[in-house]
Amino acid sequence: MIVAGIMSGTSLDGIDVALVEIKGKRIETLAFHSTAYAPEVRAALLAVSNCDTHTREIARLHFLLPELYAAAFKACCKSAKIDPKTVGVIGCHGQTIFHEGTKTAVLGHQIASTLQIGDGNILAARTGVPVISDFRPADMAAGGKGAPLVPYVDYLLFHHDEGSRVALNIGGIANITWLPAGAPPEKTVAFDTGPGNMVVDQLMAHYTGGEKTFDRGGEMAAEGLVHPEVVAEILRDPYYSERPPKTAGREQYGPEFVARLLALQLSPADTVATATYLTAASIADGITRFAGGEENPPDEVVVSGGGVHNKTLLRFLRAELPETEVVRAEIHGFDPDAKEAVAFAILAHESWHKRPSNLPSATGARYPAVLGKLSLP
Repeated sequence: MIVAGIMSGTSLDGIDVALVEIKGKRIETLAFHSTAYAPEVRAALLAVSNCDTHTREIARLHFLLPELYAAAFKACCKSAKIDPKTVGVIGCHGQTIFHEGTKTAVLGHQIASTLQIGDGNILAARTGVPVISDFRPADMAAGGKGAPLVPYVDYLLFHHDEGSRVALNIGGIANITWLPAGAPPEKTVAFDTGPGNMVVDQLMAHYTGGEKTFDRGGEMAAEGLVHPEVVAEILRDPYYSERPPKTAGREQYGPEFVARLLALQLSPADTVATATYLTAASIADGITRFAGGEENPPDEVVVSGGGVHNKTLLRFLRAELPETEVVRAEIHGFDPDAKEAVAFAILAHESWHKRPSNLPSATGARYPAVLGKLSLP
């Protein structure tokens, strides 16, 4: 069965589409295509992401995004010379504009909530392919935090009978999946470690007046001086020592967090270097605390996501994990940029066959759940 996965993450940099063929336990990526958001689209999404806004703007983007997703899907099929009619189902995560996985008091009730926009019905109508979207709520209905959902796929792709691994994805947020050697899926531990590229991206946009939205290759960070005392202070936040399951997002690492860094009045290069080191240090801290510990460090960390292209970030991470081999996902024959799009193709495939694909050990759910909502063309 050929399945498509569509992912647009917290970095708000664009739309990733993967075409995947699944035959039993064999998973083959047939094609991957990335489409950047136009600057005005990215700005509009930022304006509704954990911000005071108008329901009109959310509704309009909810219907605009599937038009963009459909165009990106068709472009991927065209570039790969694959007939869209041969695709059995599309898995579309949608764009997260708010996520609060931990319950909070709302009108006399304790409520956890999430909102991904990008209507599945519009996407199905534009592509002619059934769509499974809005994956998080089913896990939250089962008592989970709605994230992370990719660990199910990490287990399929990277678990090993003899070696212990951490699957690390560095997108807007960084998240890890701890895969002890030979362990069954229910022993998998996964959580968000803290910021991935999100803070650095915001700083780059601030310092360049929007001309640059990320630190290409970690070049600016390489020019700066890290201020470890700043990072040490940030890591005192209770989130980092809180036991998994736990999730993070723009709610923690958005404009208010960046404003705190800017208020320190470090040079631009020093601020970017310090924020880059924060990402590495928080990942290493999470691994040390909850993925093997100091006594049993993982044999290997397999890195995917946009952060693999930041050479300074990977250099910092290797320095923080001297006893662990830190490798890019290509080592295992896997495109690191395609990871999350492939993941949602696999999750959609499981849902299409009415099989649960959350891992309660990762999300805190009371039971495994079939994820997503089906929209037919």
